[in-house]
Amino acid sequence: MGGARHVVYKGPSIVKEVIYGISLGLIVDGLCSNDARTREFYDLLQKGEISVVVDEED
Repeated sequence: MGGARHVVYKGPSIVKEVIYGISLGLIVDGLCSNDARTREFYDLLQKGEISVVVDEED
C-alpha cells in the first residue's frame, strides 16, 4: 500500500486580497467623488453662481 497523500490548501494570498481591496476602494472612491463634483458644478451653474464662457476662435 502506498503512503498517505497530504492535500495542502492553497487559499488566496492575504497580500493579494488586501491589494485588491485597496485598489477597488480607491477606484470606487474616485468615481463617487467625480460624480459629486459634477453634480455640484451643475447645481452652481443652474443657480447662476457660476457661468461658462466659451472662447471663440476665428
